[in-house]
Amino acid sequence: MTLSSFLSVDTTHRSVSLDASDPRFYENPNAVYAALHAQAPTFYWEQQKQWFFSGYDLVNSLLRDKRFGRQILHIASREELNMPPPAAHTRHFDAAESWSLLELEPPEHTRLRTLVNRAFVSRHVEKMTPEITDLANGLIDAFEGDHKTELLTSFADIIPVTMIARMIGIPDEMGPQLLKWSHDYVGMYMFNRTRADEDAADRSSKEFSDYVRSIIAERRAEPREDLLSHMTHTEHKGQLLTDDELVSTTIVLLNAGHEATVHQIGNSVRVILESGLDPAELFADAATTERTVEECLRICAPVHIFQRYCLEPCEIDGVSLKRGDKISLILAAANLDPQKFPDPLTFKPTRNEGANLSFGAGIHFCIGAPLARLELNLALPLLFKRLPGLKLASRPKVKDVYHFHGLERLDLVW
Repeated sequence: MTLSSFLSVDTTHRSVSLDASDPRFYENPNAVYAALHAQAPTFYWEQQKQWFFSGYDLVNSLLRDKRFGRQILHIASREELNMPPPAAHTRHFDAAESWSLLELEPPEHTRLRTLVNRAFVSRHVEKMTPEITDLANGLIDAFEGDHKTELLTSFADIIPVTMIARMIGIPDEMGPQLLKWSHDYVGMYMFNRTRADEDAADRSSKEFSDYVRSIIAERRAEPREDLLSHMTHTEHKGQLLTDDELVSTTIVLLNAGHEATVHQIGNSVRVILESGLDPAELFADAATTERTVEECLRICAPVHIFQRYCLEPCEIDGVSLKRGDKISLILAAANLDPQKFPDPLTFKPTRNEGANLSFGAGIHFCIGAPLARLELNLALPLLFKRLPGLKLASRPKVKDVYHFHGLERLDLVW
């Protein structure tokens, strides 16, 4: 199979034709990114009708550039931008997103992030080490004797959702329901989503929001030692968060706090097993474990696209943009820029070429990055230590979506 059979690049006009729903692309996007770096790292994606940026330096700078933001309607009207009115059938999703940390710009973003940031700083998160270790060991105990498992459902799904739910103050038994709501919810971020995807996201948004409101009411009446109680009762400049702000913030923390990490655990195990490198050497001590985890984050990042609105007319890499234009930054492709990471498609945990962009950068840098890194640094070495001889039972099945890159199944034997 050649890339030219499904990827068309016009280098003169920096125009790309690529069907994001083609399995030849979403099963192995890194090969396409390598071709784009060679031919058109900045390109207009015809099917998406938008400019995309994949170079490391450009993506890194644009994530921090105040001429771009996650929202636009705070400075321009829908009429000015020829933007259609909100769809009635996604009103519950839109309401849940209305105060999302991912979608806001200062000063609202600063106010909300300040309230939750303390819970996610490294020194606080590191106190969860024994809890994460116990959870991971307990899960492995349940399938170790079977000498086989489907890792996503038995391990990867459970650790991140359990830990973020506990931090927020939601019982463990809600884990499966939270996963269902979250999977439906993030369907709204996918390319080529269908009306059925939107209906599922809206339905789950309402159920998710109603549940969070019930927990908020409980914490108002009886505060506990959890993040939701902290958010409910802590003032910022004399103001408490409203219920709508609490709902949006809780939902984004629950979604962002596990969705990407689930994919990253699966992607990382696959990459390590396919590399042929010795897990005992990759996880020999804390320093080598950290390098291995960072290389996994670089080469198989779960979140591929982050979008921005242009807030004022400007020119980026020869592309003229006007206010209201939407651009996309390909984090996963920036991690494969050969000018930053030589031999970028090779898994090399000994690299020392700088930070990956898997968690973003700037004011929207992932607030849960310390928790995700801790979970990966604990869960991955435990898995390989407890299950010597771990190997793939079959070819891993990649999820049939682009934007969030992850596996549908990861069947292992030992």
